[in-house]
Amino acid sequence: MSNHTSLGIGEFSSLTRISVRMLRHYDQHGLLAPAAVDPFTGRRSYTREQLGRAGDIRRLRDVGFGVAAIGALLAASGTPDFASAIRIRRAELLRELGETKDRLALLNHLFPEEGQAMPAITVTTATVPAATIVALRGTVPSYAEEGVLWARMMPLLGAADLRPLGPGGVIEHDGEYRERDVDESAWVPVAPGTVAPEPLEVISLPARETVVARVEGPYSLITEAHARIAEYALEHGLELAAGGPQSPLSQRNFNVYLSKGLPDGASAAANGPVTEVHMPLA
Repeated sequence: MSNHTSLGIGEFSSLTRISVRMLRHYDQHGLLAPAAVDPFTGRRSYTREQLGRAGDIRRLRDVGFGVAAIGALLAASGTPDFASAIRIRRAELLRELGETKDRLALLNHLFPEEGQAMPAITVTTATVPAATIVALRGTVPSYAEEGVLWARMMPLLGAADLRPLGPGGVIEHDGEYRERDVDESAWVPVAPGTVAPEPLEVISLPARETVVARVEGPYSLITEAHARIAEYALEHGLELAAGGPQSPLSQRNFNVYLSKGLPDGASAAANGPVTEVHMPLA
């Protein structure tokens, strides 16, 4: 570092790892103005004391905050609001990381490299026997976030001393694919005659004929399973039930999670989740 007090914009850029273009951009937005600007040459200069603020700006930029947010965060540095914003950003990045991993797994299953096996999705017809279930219905932010519903349901089952007889799943009530605000019921099978307190509901379901896709792999493959079921039904001349909220409960699409754990990734079978996706026949 040179011995003079002021630093030219190039030297300041090199020390802070912020490009000259971005230094000018930050100046325009009031984040980091040069200490002086020569009125004749327009030469910008900075001081060593500004290196700390520049470093703070670069760190916030590098973790994904925009210019407006950086200004607000610098003003709130050391306050609970600053700490809260960092926690929220950390949660956002973790969610993005999970979504990226899911997409990569889906890519590897749908478009495997040469020599790799195709996704383990098998489609057939099935007769689902009559059953008694205990269900909790609610609206979840998205299909991938149905763990919210299970997190509410499991303590209610425990408090009521209700023990599932086998693997459970979800019933879809919307009759259409929704990008958000999904109406679903989480359910588990129980013995006939079971009584459950509200908001739990005991439902007796008749035997049903379905087209079922068995998915051995990540839950992100469930969408592909729906497509495979539609293709299978078309190929075999089968008519699928409409399944919407106006139809009987027995005609709505449902999943059965055969592997241990819930579809929020809390736990899984040794070789990954195993899911049955059922679409009843009309």
